[in-house]
Amino acid sequence: MQPKSEAPKGRKSPKLKRMGLHERAAARMRTMIIRGELPPGSQTQETKLSKALGVSRTPLREAMKVLAAEGLIELRPNRSPRIAGIAIEGISELFEALAGIERLAAELAAERATERDLARLRALQTRMEGHHRNGKLDEYFAINGEIHSAIVRMARNTPLREAHETLISRAERARYLALGADKRWSNSVDEHANILAALEARNSEAAGRLLGAHVRQTGTALLGVLAPRPKLTAA
Repeated sequence: MQPKSEAPKGRKSPKLKRMGLHERAAARMRTMIIRGELPPGSQTQETKLSKALGVSRTPLREAMKVLAAEGLIELRPNRSPRIAGIAIEGISELFEALAGIERLAAELAAERATERDLARLRALQTRMEGHHRNGKLDEYFAINGEIHSAIVRMARNTPLREAHETLISRAERARYLALGADKRWSNSVDEHANILAALEARNSEAAGRLLGAHVRQTGTALLGVLAPRPKLTAA
């Protein structure tokens, strides 16, 4: 007699399969929103998105609920969902909170990171610098995010990591846009190199100060990108 805890052979759980679909759809849509492929204010068209993502409407709608919780999509009664804009008034507070979390994470990481942790961080830094030299912004951005998450994990503090995961999902699109600010991309590479050097030197104070300043500067750069430009008047 087959134990109740085992699924019948040759059958897959439709629930798990559907969860996988909506999670993959959410991840793909999140990337499209971050990179501007789905611009702020644009309405989502279920038929086109379903075809582009290779999923039916049910997992697509579940994916949209996930993204709505992250503030990336606006769900509107009796109307098509819309890609949310970036609220300028919340940027300073968001990056202020992130800067505090990542500063503390860097301080702890300088003390708790293993040599293996630091070697992996060095490898990521090398790859990121290569993407910068080759002008590969999307690849650079992906590695950049890995580095920030790695430093937080190196702190080995679960509540800190959970708080960071909650906020960083809200900041991804903003961080991507900030790299378009004048010289921000190049400055970001240099700042990361200094942060890594402080971590490798086990300098807790410097690592925290540098990473906190780096995150705050990203928020400042973003405000510069989003700030309305004065209209030119005729002479």
